[in-house]
Amino acid sequence: MYSLSKVIKAKDVVKLIPDNAVMAVGGFIGSGHPEEITSAIEKNYLEESKPTNLTLVYAAGQGDSKEKGLNHLGHEGLVGRVIGGHWGLAPKLQKLAIENKIKAYNLPQGVVSHLYRDIAAGKPGTITHVGLKTFVDPRLDGGKLNSFTTEDIVKLIEIEGKEYLLYKAFPIDVTLLRATYADEDGNAVMDKEAVTLDCVAMAEAAKNSGGMVILQVEKLVQKGALHPQKVKIPGILVDHIVITENPENHKQTFGETYNPSYTGEAKIPLKEIKPMELDERKIIARRAAMELIPNAITNLGIGMPEGVSSIANEEGIGSTMRLTIESGPIGGVPVGGLSFGAAINPDAIIDQAAMFDFYDGGGLDIAFLGLAQCDKHGNINVSKFGPKIAGCGGFINITQNAKKVIYCGTFTAGGLKIEVKDGKLLIANEGKAKKFIEKVEHVTFSGEYAVEVGQPVIYITERAVFELTKEGVMLTEIAPGVDLEADVLAYMDFKPIISQNLKLMDERIFKDEIMALNI
Repeated sequence: MYSLSKVIKAKDVVKLIPDNAVMAVGGFIGSGHPEEITSAIEKNYLEESKPTNLTLVYAAGQGDSKEKGLNHLGHEGLVGRVIGGHWGLAPKLQKLAIENKIKAYNLPQGVVSHLYRDIAAGKPGTITHVGLKTFVDPRLDGGKLNSFTTEDIVKLIEIEGKEYLLYKAFPIDVTLLRATYADEDGNAVMDKEAVTLDCVAMAEAAKNSGGMVILQVEKLVQKGALHPQKVKIPGILVDHIVITENPENHKQTFGETYNPSYTGEAKIPLKEIKPMELDERKIIARRAAMELIPNAITNLGIGMPEGVSSIANEEGIGSTMRLTIESGPIGGVPVGGLSFGAAINPDAIIDQAAMFDFYDGGGLDIAFLGLAQCDKHGNINVSKFGPKIAGCGGFINITQNAKKVIYCGTFTAGGLKIEVKDGKLLIANEGKAKKFIEKVEHVTFSGEYAVEVGQPVIYITERAVFELTKEGVMLTEIAPGVDLEADVLAYMDFKPIISQNLKLMDERIFKDEIMALNI
């Protein structure tokens, strides 16, 4: 029977991947990542030294910062080039890039997501304003991460007097995807997947490049058993089906086996979310939450910004938030850690490329992102720090296009300890590393671009709040109990503009009781 010929074991299908292939892999951290297949590729390479010199392409970061996800591919010789949206979760790939053993590019996550569609459609590439004046602009680094990487894959162009970036298209030889169930023809549904991502565009890109699509599923069902409106990947795009043999390789996320609240199968009471402790994270999240606008369409980045939703729920205003995640969920509450990308009780889950269409066009009212480094021009670096490559992920798409951007992070890093007493902030132990420096190493967010387009930008720390102005970064608020000279200016490599109306941060932020933001 022809249809059953699509079913193949992981150990056998990886032998069909040719040397020098361009291979696209779907997933978001652990959600949707075909772990059975990528682990089989690693095993085959270690045993037979095949395949070799792959070009790895991916939009969202995939891994657990240890062995899973794209870390399976982090072997010298197995990959020769990487074009990825985020590197922080795959230290084995990072190491190869840092040691100049592979050609390495970092492009905005949304750009890679859109590039799949443009490759599928036979277009010359993705043309967008996203990335202008950041490190992916060819006038800076062109997305290159090391000296071994010399080919330009991003080009500055002009259309009707305006600057744009052209991210060049290339053929995709192999696409690796994951779904929940597939029928014998390869029609697949994603009932238990937390996100749908770019599955159709990635499959079409490979097929229209003359390549092949390999699909990992939890279970095979009879032909005709799947409702056509629920099919996310049509069988005409699927060449090979791998049925997962090890359940550990098909967990919903790298953090959880299966949570029905991520797919809408079940709703959980949000009151089960525990309140945060009154530490620097809560202080920053509280001050950030004061910038929330009722019913504003919002994005919360991973890490420090995640606390904003916790504060909103604690304050009874969570229902007025319209949260979105770049991976596709709309509504509900974003999840953190190894389940980031999923949402508890989402209202809808759309494709990743569609979400980035919305973001790039200015659909976000407000975005809260992490603050790693900031310089006197208001530039932000979250993507590269000396020998460490984190990557930009969706950061550039989100921050460059949101109507208002709030950066959230501690004032210093590495050992910072604070105390809150009698409504005042005390610095018990200062962090070793300054975050406010003369010049950032990597421009992940361009203050110059933000000023040009008139975008409001706020930088929130536990002890001080800054705003971006045409003249530079301005200090507008300091925490009660903090000394301006000793605790703020002494730990900045540049002197900010001091607001003539310098205020104390709201005292409610530094007290145990709720702030009553809902009043």
